[in-house]
Amino acid sequence: MNMPHQRAAVRPRMRGTERSLARRAELIAIGRKLFADTSYDALSMDDIARQAHVAKGLIYYYFQSKRGYYLAIVQDSVADLVTSAASGLELPAVDRVHRTIDGYLRYAEHHQAAYRTIVSGGVGFDAEVHSIRDGVREAIIATIAEGAYGRSDIAPLPRMGLLSWVCSVEGATLDWIDHPELSRDTMRDLLVKTLGGALRAVEELDPAYPAPQPARRDA
Repeated sequence: MNMPHQRAAVRPRMRGTERSLARRAELIAIGRKLFADTSYDALSMDDIARQAHVAKGLIYYYFQSKRGYYLAIVQDSVADLVTSAASGLELPAVDRVHRTIDGYLRYAEHHQAAYRTIVSGGVGFDAEVHSIRDGVREAIIATIAEGAYGRSDIAPLPRMGLLSWVCSVEGATLDWIDHPELSRDTMRDLLVKTLGGALRAVEELDPAYPAPQPARRDA
C-alpha cells in the first residue's frame, strides 16, 4: 500500500503550457544561432527545419510563418541588448555609458544579420520590426539621459539631441560591421566622444540641460 507521503514525493510532470513554452524557447535559441550571420532571405523554412533537426510543421505550429519565427528571434535577441542598457545603475555615469555603448557594439558585431534587420526596418516596410527598433532607441536614450541628467523624462529638445546621436550611431555601426577596420574599443571611444558633442550642443540650446562634467571640453 502506498503511503500518502510517498505519493507526494513523486516529481510532478511538466504541464502542457510549460512544455510548450520550453519548446518555443528552444526553437528561438536555435533560430538565434541560425540567423546570427545569415539574412532572412538566405534561409528557407526547409533549410531552417533541416539545420534545426525539427519538423517544419513544428515551427509553423509555434510561429505560424517564417516571418513570425524571425520576429520572435529578433525580439528575443534584442531583449538582451535592452536589458543590458537598462542595467548597471550602481555604476558611475561615465562607466555606465561606456558599458552601454560597448554592449551595443558587441551585440551588432555578434548578431550582424539581426542588427541589420532592426536598424533597416526588416523585410520591406515591416511595422513590427520598426517598433522593435524604436524600443531599442528609447532604451538607449533613457540610459544616456539617466546618466547625463539623472532622469529619463527629458524635454523634447534634449531627447531629439540624443535621438540624433543614436541614429548616427546606427549608421556608423552598420558601416563598422561591414568594414571592421577599427577595433571595438576605438569605435566605442569615438562614439563616446561624439556623444559629448551632442550633450554640449543640447546645453547650448537649452541651458536647463547642462552637459555633465566629463562631456565638457575643459574637463
